[in-house]
Amino acid sequence: MTRRTLIAGNWKMNTRRQAATELARGVVDGLSESSQVEVVLCPPAVYLGAVAECVVGTPVGLGGQNLYAEADGAFTGEVNAGMLTDIGCGYVILGHSERRQLMGETDADVSKKLHAALAGNLVPIVCVGETQEQRENGETEQVVSDQLKGSLAGLDEARAAGIVIAYEPVWAIGTGLTASPEQAEAVHAFIRQLLSDDFGEDVAGQIRLQYGGSVKPGNAAELLSQKNIDGALVGGASLKAEDFLGIIAAG
Repeated sequence: MTRRTLIAGNWKMNTRRQAATELARGVVDGLSESSQVEVVLCPPAVYLGAVAECVVGTPVGLGGQNLYAEADGAFTGEVNAGMLTDIGCGYVILGHSERRQLMGETDADVSKKLHAALAGNLVPIVCVGETQEQRENGETEQVVSDQLKGSLAGLDEARAAGIVIAYEPVWAIGTGLTASPEQAEAVHAFIRQLLSDDFGEDVAGQIRLQYGGSVKPGNAAELLSQKNIDGALVGGASLKAEDFLGIIAAG
């Protein structure tokens, strides 16, 4: 089954308005007309509107970095699915390791957000991944399995095909370290098998699996050539249009 490559840029809490719009325009202008890669930009929430104006009518999509599970209400400072779609988002990142580790998000929290995203017609990019200590202790598969099962709890086959899973080993995020193509492929293949066990082989074959963790133009092609790696969730390298376009070109 052919799965369309998805390259998403997670800008995290970086850039300011002018830099964000210049970066978005740089990606739009530099994208090859013949590219078959799906591209999504995920700027900080306060700049979603500005970036939306830059990408509207182009092949480049827009995504949020997080959402709150409730549809409306007295939740000061939060952003829900309806707000994201209203401003032009088609995607949202959920369960990133920084939110799990720094903000205390649990698998149950991610599951609630997943269902809210799907109800709001957003494609969720659900992140899973182990720490360096967990990998050294041989716990990678158990950690990834627990996170995946907890985060996707209550999901049925009909909706599962439309989600995206991003494997992001915590030890490779922002460290300059990168899982080898063989290491990354092994975990992606394991995730694909878990999805097949839960949702069936046909559905699992439709779900796109991204790799994230110090992806750069120099290592993107080898990573993206792996059988079960269908794209990349890019952090630091997505903050420079030239680097991000280099990764897209590798897809």
